[in-house]
Amino acid sequence: MVDIMALNEQIKKESQFVSKLLGEVGKAVVGQRHMLERILMGLLSEGHVLLEGVPGLAKTLTIRSVADSIHLGFQRIQFTPDLLPSDLIGTMIFNQKSGDFAVKKGPIFTNIVLADEINRAPAKVQSALLEAMAEKQVTIGDETYKLEDPFLVLATQNPLEQEGTYPLPEAQVDRFMFKVIVTYPAKDEELEVLNRMTAQKAPHVQKIIGMEELKRARDLVSNIYIDEKVKNYIVEIIMATRHPKEYGLSSLAPLIQVGGSPRATIFLTKAAKAHAFIRGRGFVTPEDVKAVAYDILRHRIILTYEAEAEETKSDSIIREVLNKIEVP
Repeated sequence: MVDIMALNEQIKKESQFVSKLLGEVGKAVVGQRHMLERILMGLLSEGHVLLEGVPGLAKTLTIRSVADSIHLGFQRIQFTPDLLPSDLIGTMIFNQKSGDFAVKKGPIFTNIVLADEINRAPAKVQSALLEAMAEKQVTIGDETYKLEDPFLVLATQNPLEQEGTYPLPEAQVDRFMFKVIVTYPAKDEELEVLNRMTAQKAPHVQKIIGMEELKRARDLVSNIYIDEKVKNYIVEIIMATRHPKEYGLSSLAPLIQVGGSPRATIFLTKAAKAHAFIRGRGFVTPEDVKAVAYDILRHRIILTYEAEAEETKSDSIIREVLNKIEVP
């Protein structure tokens, strides 16, 4: 039997760093709280994040600031059509002095990798990255090398420019835990951006927690209590995306080609736990599930041509499903 009261007190105590970390990153980044929380939740639940938004929305700055606040290694890789897998994972180089081949590790050997404009790289490079994401290891020559712990990939893609790009196949997009839509700042936030970025000295982010504290928090997240009723609620949501007619959502049946995969069920549970943690709770509520449902499901529900013709977005389908499924 789980002692929920004791667990709740422990989580409340151990999650105090969250508000400090968000405040510290807030010195460098104006607004973008939603994106920032999802990146932190990805770190806490070992899930990779896909960020979609037009250029100039502080995606790189946010990621670098999070890495600095936790004292993590950070590498930014600009994906281009001429990029090779070896540019990412590394290669064998010949040492003329010794006459032997030596391993030169690529930029993927770090804690946080920013894959900038992932849809600009060809399929071979995308596959190399996605394999590393899934296996947490890479093979160079005859040797297999473990990647750093923690290891998080944050990929960005520009929704506007599609010419000369290699869109990620749906099966590969499914590897990302979150797909976050990054939007423009509000009017007052825009003014604050203007004031900060035209000042003489750019803000510097201080270290808030260390690697060990992050790993301890990650272990606590996995131990957060989730009731059977909430588990069933999660399964019902996923099932409704697969069999909408059975849930009284007949209008959605012609719009959904493929519903959420079992990975969606797992990630929705993990994300709900991480959301509870950053809110200082040791148990998951249905509100936690609702809060993360859009970011977990929007890239897992594949729409039909009919839905695309009607300009129906996956977010509107998720909204209908959440409104229909009874909350425990």
